[in-house]
Amino acid sequence: MTAAVRTVRERVSEAEWRQRVDLAACYRLVALYGMDDLIFTHISARVPGPEHHFLINPYGLTFDEMTASSMLKVDLDGNKVMQSEHEINPAGFTIHSAVHAAREDAQCVLHVHSRNGIAVSAQRDGVLPISQHSIFVLASLAYHDYEGVALDDDEKPRLVRDLGDKRFLMLRNHGLLTVGRSVADAFLAMYFFETSCTIQVRAQAGGGELRLIGGDIIERAPAQMRQVTRGAGAELAWPGLLRKLDRLDPSYAS
Repeated sequence: MTAAVRTVRERVSEAEWRQRVDLAACYRLVALYGMDDLIFTHISARVPGPEHHFLINPYGLTFDEMTASSMLKVDLDGNKVMQSEHEINPAGFTIHSAVHAAREDAQCVLHVHSRNGIAVSAQRDGVLPISQHSIFVLASLAYHDYEGVALDDDEKPRLVRDLGDKRFLMLRNHGLLTVGRSVADAFLAMYFFETSCTIQVRAQAGGGELRLIGGDIIERAPAQMRQVTRGAGAELAWPGLLRKLDRLDPSYAS
C-alpha cells in the first residue's frame, strides 16, 4: 500500500512524466534489492527541458511507496518549483545538486547507504578486483573522503573534484553513488557497484587468500561491456525490471 498522492500527469509534459515513472521505478527497485535505508538517501533525475529542474523523493516516504506523482520538482537550490504537500530534506540534496551542476551528463544521481557498500567504503583499499562485477566498477571509480553529514555547501567543490568524469563514487565511511545518462543507466551501475561490494564482503568472510584480477583486464572491461551488451546494458535490462515491478505492484507508475 502506497501513500495517497494526487496524480500530476495532466500537469506535466509527456517527457517529464516518463522521467517520473522511471525514477519511481528506480526507488522501488532500490528497495526491492535491499539497498534502501528507511526514508534516507536520495535518487534525483533531471527534468527534460531547458530549465535546471530536478525530481527527487519527498522526505518521509519510504522507497517502496514512491510513485511518479509523488516526486518533488525542485531547482538546483532545492526549492520546490511545483506545489506539493510534501517537503524535501535540504541536507539530502547537497550531494545531488553539486553533481548535477557540474556534470551535464548527470541526468540521474543515485546515492545509497547499502550495508555492503558502507562496509567496503570503510576498508582502506576500497573495491578490490576480485570479481567480474568489480572490473566494470573499477574501470570508472573515484573516492571521496568522509567529512561528516553532507550539510555544508563548501564540501561541494571537493566532491565534484573527486568524482571528476567517473561513473562510480565511493563515499568513504558513508556509502555509494552512481551517475547515469538515464535513470536506467544509474540503476544498473548501482546494481554492479553494490553487487561488487557484496561479493567482496562474502569473499573476505571466507577467510581464504583472495585472487586479484590484473590491471590489463580492468582496462579492457569497458570495451568488453559494450561488446557484450551492444552498448545498451541499461536499455536491455530496464524493460525487464519494469515488467518485474508491474507484476509485483504497478502503482509506481501512478
